[in-house]
Amino acid sequence: MLHGALAHLKRTTLLLLTITSCAAWADLGSEPISPIKALPSDSAEKIQLGEILFHDVRLSSDNSISCASCHNLANGGADQHPVSYGVNNAPGTTNTPTVFNTHFNLAQFWDGRAQTLNDQINGPIHNPVEMNSNWEQITNKLNRDTELRKRFTQTYKGGITGANVRDALAAFERSLLTVNAPFDQWLRGKREALTEQQVKGYRLFKSYGCVSCHQGANVGGNMYAHFGAVDDIQTYFQTRGNGESIADLGRYNVTGAPEDKHLFKVPSLRLAVKTAPYFHDGSVETLPDAIRVMAKYQLGRDIPDPHVEAIVSFLHSLVGEHPRLQP
Repeated sequence: MLHGALAHLKRTTLLLLTITSCAAWADLGSEPISPIKALPSDSAEKIQLGEILFHDVRLSSDNSISCASCHNLANGGADQHPVSYGVNNAPGTTNTPTVFNTHFNLAQFWDGRAQTLNDQINGPIHNPVEMNSNWEQITNKLNRDTELRKRFTQTYKGGITGANVRDALAAFERSLLTVNAPFDQWLRGKREALTEQQVKGYRLFKSYGCVSCHQGANVGGNMYAHFGAVDDIQTYFQTRGNGESIADLGRYNVTGAPEDKHLFKVPSLRLAVKTAPYFHDGSVETLPDAIRVMAKYQLGRDIPDPHVEAIVSFLHSLVGEHPRLQP
């Protein structure tokens, strides 16, 4: 009873915060989303090594997949599948999020089980349905590569070690920032950077309350939220089919706290137009449908089609630039 009451209180509080925060932004004229800024980067040598490793199938036990297999940089840093497939074509349990702009996340993975990018790398390496490997096996294989060993020795004390491989990969991932999006240009004062439809979509995005969870430089990624904050999440599972899975429990799988059931890290929307399908289960194929589902379960709203179209138009304006990302 107590846990149920606490969950209800959290959801009621979220709804109230949505209303009051949007009103405050309207009154103050401030913007809840900020431009992505280029950050002080790691050394070029570390980033280059990290990029090589990101595409290296030797990180998997059978030399069949790399990080890039599930995080296609050209197509938004994800793989356009409901779940990814690891060694022996084993299916994963959650949808693969984009690897772009992950530096801004408060934690990594849908359930936030890794605090840093370095910690996150351990997950897929050891997961039996992903790379199914370990650092001893990986470093033994990599150390047989004379040229790679030479480059590591020039860059890292100790050469090729598990810690140094993680550091290089994290350095590369920190460099995956999508800058200079049309919306960021608009925030900096270039009003012609957005169309009227995109400006309308942004205003609706704020007025409906989407921005209460999707804000900051990454338009998400900086907080957790319960899936089903307003409408009963069990209705979602019934509509989706297949029943409730362990992955649907979200952060509860990390903390074991009943109030954390169905609690997930809010995803970034920076590249949402490129990373279908949507949600932790990859169950929704299109962005308009994802907006409608979020409106129902998170806001208790029914958004008309013209408004959905305008919000989608706004989301297109969030896509920035990176040499590895296709326009």
